[in-house]
Amino acid sequence: MKFNTKAIHAGQEPEKTSGAVMPPVFQTSTYAQKAPNEHQGYDYARVGNPTRTALEKLIAGLEEADECACFSSGVAAIDAILKTLKPGDHVISTNDLYGGTYRLFTQVFEPYGIRFSFVDMTDMAEVEKVFTESTKLVWIETPTNPLLRIIDIKKAAQMSNERGALSVVDNTFASPYLQQPLLLGADAVMHSTTKYLGGHSDVIGGAVASSDKNFMENIHFQVKTTGAVPGPMDCYLVLRGIKTLHLRVQRSVENAKKVAEYLSEYPEVGTVYYPGLDNHPQHELAAAQMNDFGAMVSFSMKDDTMEKAFDVMKKTKIFTLAESLGGVESLISHPASMTHGSIPKDVREKAGLKDSLIRLSMGVEDIQDLIDDLEQALQ
Repeated sequence: MKFNTKAIHAGQEPEKTSGAVMPPVFQTSTYAQKAPNEHQGYDYARVGNPTRTALEKLIAGLEEADECACFSSGVAAIDAILKTLKPGDHVISTNDLYGGTYRLFTQVFEPYGIRFSFVDMTDMAEVEKVFTESTKLVWIETPTNPLLRIIDIKKAAQMSNERGALSVVDNTFASPYLQQPLLLGADAVMHSTTKYLGGHSDVIGGAVASSDKNFMENIHFQVKTTGAVPGPMDCYLVLRGIKTLHLRVQRSVENAKKVAEYLSEYPEVGTVYYPGLDNHPQHELAAAQMNDFGAMVSFSMKDDTMEKAFDVMKKTKIFTLAESLGGVESLISHPASMTHGSIPKDVREKAGLKDSLIRLSMGVEDIQDLIDDLEQALQ
């Protein structure tokens, strides 16, 4: 089954009692049992819900995974993964990653004795340097947020496997339409379903998918025990969004390519970060690892000041100044003060994230309207 068909049919079948084509919203907290522990697969809604099951089967199918577990947010999904570790364990992560992930790692789990190393994971030699006998997890975010660096999933996963560590890929920026980490050797994949999977900026959610049975047993234990689960309506909205994932992402990618090219030629724009550009340092790796180059574009002005960046962002009319990404509408944001504000300034700048950086999430609007909007804002 090809991806476009999977997005609509993977793990899905008409609902058995009514024949409903779209999985119904099972708005219930508990389920009747014929006898103690004798039920139809569900006993309490924190543990499982038929609408959530439909979503989990669909995401597992898209990621070529045996299992999937859904959560109330992307950060809740990361939290569940980190809770499979114990004090003294070591985690290797990219130094260019979502600010909420960095905050969770350093402010929540570090005080509990989990140790972290943040390195430039585009250089595997740097990754190898920080491996220790206690390294249990390698956290791979690619494309990275917000500098859109590309990490070699196959090499990172192989290195992790050889050293007995788990490799997990945050696949939020790419979506399974553009990248399937498990097929490249990763042990597990994580998503903020808020973004491309939901696709309409109307729901918060997260997911973890893997074919590693022991790992997924631990993840399902977290679902049952800590209860950071999505409600049935949230699951329904993500299910509905995934049905058009391939159509939305393809249009957004087409827009991103044209905007990146436009910005690259604009005289007052400094650096443009987009894997689809020939001058991107990991362009060839992106071409080999991804089905296309993504719908995120970051750039800075030659007038490399925060004031200039703010001036541009305040003037856009179609690009909405807002956090998040992956919706049908185009968004513009300032990573240093918004999505990555929780990362200390010196740490941000050491990783290459300047206060002047602007991040775009490309939507599905008409490309000429988007370029005209940037034109008037840049002027």
